[in-house]
Amino acid sequence: MSSKKIGVLTGGGDVPGLNSAIKAIVDAGCSRDYEILGIRRGWEGLTHLNLEDPSSKANYLLPLDRRNTRTIDRTGGTMLHTSRTNPTKMKSIPEHLKGREFPKKESEKEVTYDLTRQVLKNIEDLGIDCLISLGGDDTLSYSSILLSHGVRVIAIPKTMDNDVRNTEYCIGFSTAITRAVEAIQRQRSTVGSHERVGIFRVFGRDAGYTSLYTAYLTGIRCAIPEFRFDLNKMIDLLMRDKAENPSNYCLVVLSEGAEWSSYSIKEYGEADAFGHRKKTNVGEDFGEEVKKRTKQELVISDLTYDLRSGEADFVDKLVASTFGNMAVECVAQNKTGLMAAISGGCYAMVPIPDSKLGPRCINVEALYDTEQYRPKYSNKVGVPVFLTRA
Repeated sequence: MSSKKIGVLTGGGDVPGLNSAIKAIVDAGCSRDYEILGIRRGWEGLTHLNLEDPSSKANYLLPLDRRNTRTIDRTGGTMLHTSRTNPTKMKSIPEHLKGREFPKKESEKEVTYDLTRQVLKNIEDLGIDCLISLGGDDTLSYSSILLSHGVRVIAIPKTMDNDVRNTEYCIGFSTAITRAVEAIQRQRSTVGSHERVGIFRVFGRDAGYTSLYTAYLTGIRCAIPEFRFDLNKMIDLLMRDKAENPSNYCLVVLSEGAEWSSYSIKEYGEADAFGHRKKTNVGEDFGEEVKKRTKQELVISDLTYDLRSGEADFVDKLVASTFGNMAVECVAQNKTGLMAAISGGCYAMVPIPDSKLGPRCINVEALYDTEQYRPKYSNKVGVPVFLTRA
């Protein structure tokens, strides 16, 4: 068996389950006598790495073995750390590369540099045979760029938004739903005690899976980015829920990207390396409208970052560990350009999705009741566990 060297990195936001996937990659790789090299801080590890500087190597490279990954699956986050670095849009050139020429793009607002050439050089100099990248749409979009340059790449999807194309499931999603349901169920006592309207905001910039599944399990109304709701109608439904509830309270969960017919979410702050700016809190804005129209007292909770914290739940550990093993099996078979996935409820290896197609969104007609603003619960026979329907 010829020895191989695998590079592993995690990019974008952290989610529970990443460490389980890393541990599985190490276990599967070590059993084949592969060398596993962790690349720290996502793509920054390959743009900023200076192989002639021992401190830079110590900062960005971490050889992985069973000893230093033995217990990492017991905690959340990623032991390799992460960043939102986009090597094609670097706002500055690392100090040790100053004076070298890189492709440059200039606009009225900024100048950016494409450091892909340096990333390719570092991968070659490190002797990496295959790179396993764990990330969401942004991380995977750059994986595709490396693929086009001849780098052997295997991907593992992770995002609590669950919106990566070509898969029904992404690492981090189950734990996010578990956390959201637990938080809402805990807050029922307070919202009910004060007979208020409870409004919860969860992640979901472009796709409403987190909101939809949370509502599915808690039996409450929800709003998703894929469908602009009617403000007055939503408020009427909530007031009806409140009146019919013996405890005189009601609840609704909104994706961060949800909007109603007369409202568009505003963005603020500087865009990250992939062009995303922070969104204003739709929960606060919706609450203002509810209060203005009904004079009701509110409890508004932003659950977003709490959903990605802490140890992964059973499903995320199971899927992440399996995805990690599947990725190493692909390396052993000299495959490239594939992503671990769940398709039709089954594990599969599929092509890394084309980032130009954008995120995977909810099939509103099949899964969302546009009259009642809640998930559809009927006609589930034959549908995969994760409720995907083409």
